[in-house]
Amino acid sequence: MKYENVKDDLKQQINNGSIKPGGKLPSIRELSMQWECSKNTIIRAIDELEKEHLIYSVPKSGHYAIVRSSKSEDRPERRIDFAVAAPDPGIIPYEEIQHGLNRAVQLYGDRLFTYGDPLGFPSLREAISRHLAVSQIFAGPERICVVSGAQQALHLLTSMPFPNGKSAILVEQPCYAGMLKLLSLLGVTAIGIARTESGLDLDELERHFRNNSIKFFYTVPRYHNPLGTSLSRREKKAIASMAEKYDVYIVEDDYLADLETDSKSDPICSYDYSGRVIYIRSFSKIMLPGLRLGAAVLPEAFIALFRMYKSSSDLGTTALSQAALEIHLGSGLFQRHAAMMRERYGIRMKALQEASRRYLNEGFRLSKSAGGIFAQLELPNHLAAEELAATLRQKDVYVFPTMHCYLPSVESANSLRLSIIRTNEKEIEDGIRIIRQTADELMSQRSANKFSRSAITWI
Repeated sequence: MKYENVKDDLKQQINNGSIKPGGKLPSIRELSMQWECSKNTIIRAIDELEKEHLIYSVPKSGHYAIVRSSKSEDRPERRIDFAVAAPDPGIIPYEEIQHGLNRAVQLYGDRLFTYGDPLGFPSLREAISRHLAVSQIFAGPERICVVSGAQQALHLLTSMPFPNGKSAILVEQPCYAGMLKLLSLLGVTAIGIARTESGLDLDELERHFRNNSIKFFYTVPRYHNPLGTSLSRREKKAIASMAEKYDVYIVEDDYLADLETDSKSDPICSYDYSGRVIYIRSFSKIMLPGLRLGAAVLPEAFIALFRMYKSSSDLGTTALSQAALEIHLGSGLFQRHAAMMRERYGIRMKALQEASRRYLNEGFRLSKSAGGIFAQLELPNHLAAEELAATLRQKDVYVFPTMHCYLPSVESANSLRLSIIRTNEKEIEDGIRIIRQTADELMSQRSANKFSRSAITWI
């Protein structure tokens, strides 16, 4: 068909450099005249190229060839990093982000150098509202606050009083380490509830809600950090229902929502009918880590107080970052990059599961993560996670012991968090093999030392 010929020709021009990386394509009108065909034919060809992540559109400007940066992370070639949680610089579309920043200056210049609404650009909040609707979060822009990263939202919510007048915060164990540091810094009373690969004990959760003065329950229902697993629909509905029954608020940290592979997986917020779920979304794990942007969806009762705390924190999130995100959401670049990341990270997670099946048995167990970026590796009881991590660092393999994800009063699991965000399939294979070899070496040394001590005692 004619549109396929147009698409193939443009694709060839992009691949051979006739259309330079980041370069602008001819307009639809120009292409229509060149190919002597209708504009609809050109539009269909353009749409196909966008689906293949080869081009992206900028409203009122045109279409541009996507640049996939050849930059790699600043690390030794031999280093295998299962510890880091920030996106790989080697796959961030720098040129597209730069173009977005340039467009932001052109389109929003009058707003970039003045104080704005502490809750964020109204136009960006409208764009975020539309973006969240895809995830079954139906909230108008008046309920959305743009924050300087999801961490800022957690800090503000932990600091401010809640309408229920309660003070303790319930957290999953294990839990995102950054939240635990925040609770410790602010001197907040924190209570733990066990979260396992199979989920939460709902009876125990209800006892906490009923018997303790819980201000809010902090949970990461999707692609948990560090477990990598997700709560079931039944658990999410039950949490929303208990929150209303016992006047407990839920802070839902949905930091990896844009990496979801199951279209039927809805957040707790979608089951909230009483205004007790505060929903937090991050844009940092996809393509904008340095711009520090997130969004909080607030119940109406929180908006005025949150605005006051937000304005006392930073007056307003950086205007240039807000403008860039609005352009990336409006052009579809963010969504297309997220689709590429879902596919890429899915391949890596599958490689991690397969490599673990080949090399790790006899006391090792990797959580069954269906997506996201994390999985938890449980170790044999006689192999200490901290010791293994320290030994692996000497071999340029970096892992994250999960002891940092537990409250001081809670016994931590003997496990490692493995991140696939800055690895590739070969590094995953090599890394898991080295983990097993190193574990065997430590066990052999321990056996030899034990035998030596026994011999000395006998003599």
